[in-house]
Amino acid sequence: MTTRRNFLKNTSIMAVGSMIIPNLSCIGSTQFPYGLILYTVRDDMTKDPMMTLASVAETGYQVLEGASYSNRQMYGMKPSEFKNAVESFGMKLLSSHVNVTEQNVHEVAEDTAEAGHKFVVQPSMIHNKLDDYKRGAERYNTFGEIFNKLGIRFGYHNHAFEFEMMDGIVPYDLLLQQTEPSLVCMELDLYWIIKGGADPLEYFEKYPGRFELWHVKDMSANKEQYETELGNGVIDFKEIFSQSEKAGLKNYFVEQDTCRDYPPLESIGISLDYLKEIGQ
Repeated sequence: MTTRRNFLKNTSIMAVGSMIIPNLSCIGSTQFPYGLILYTVRDDMTKDPMMTLASVAETGYQVLEGASYSNRQMYGMKPSEFKNAVESFGMKLLSSHVNVTEQNVHEVAEDTAEAGHKFVVQPSMIHNKLDDYKRGAERYNTFGEIFNKLGIRFGYHNHAFEFEMMDGIVPYDLLLQQTEPSLVCMELDLYWIIKGGADPLEYFEKYPGRFELWHVKDMSANKEQYETELGNGVIDFKEIFSQSEKAGLKNYFVEQDTCRDYPPLESIGISLDYLKEIGQ
């Protein structure tokens, strides 16, 4: 794939305030709003959340997934305050990664509703044995019922370990089969499913409509297969996006757990350039 080097420079909050607010009317159309999970720029968000949001908005991102929830706050702000901060830069807070438990589920539901979320995603799970997945599926169905009452979809985000066979069963398949589609959706991390040796297109065929959110990051061509910017690796995103309707995709988020080749705020610009290049 072609290597992308172009990116937008950071500017001040004042400059972003004068930008044209992105048109989010494309939700549900062929071209999805450009999404970013803020975990990618987590260090910048810790140092200066407002300036980081300004830079993310100027780069061209339109919808966000949060990745900081503690003591009923998001990035040190009340949920409504963080929602207002995001929207002041012309973006929307669509989702968040939150470790939802039986103890905090009602608080999380209230707080994410206050923040205007459409999705809440469980970022990972205990995975020592197959029973962990069975119990997880049962919990997630219960969580889904609670979030549904507030108009929020509950989802699960995969890594590679869910595709490691246990007792003759692929745990990710177990999660798909034992969670109710009306209660639980999947946020498919395209890098991790491929790193785990599975094919996302085969999962779209086998479980159509279940993959309402995606995480998109590329995989380097060398034997390390490390995370890299979109267009700088080997994943065929054009083919995968061509099956987005079958997958049930509602929106995607650019993500890199580690930005190895570029600083995070530069990295997200490179990935966004590639998405524009392929018409996504």
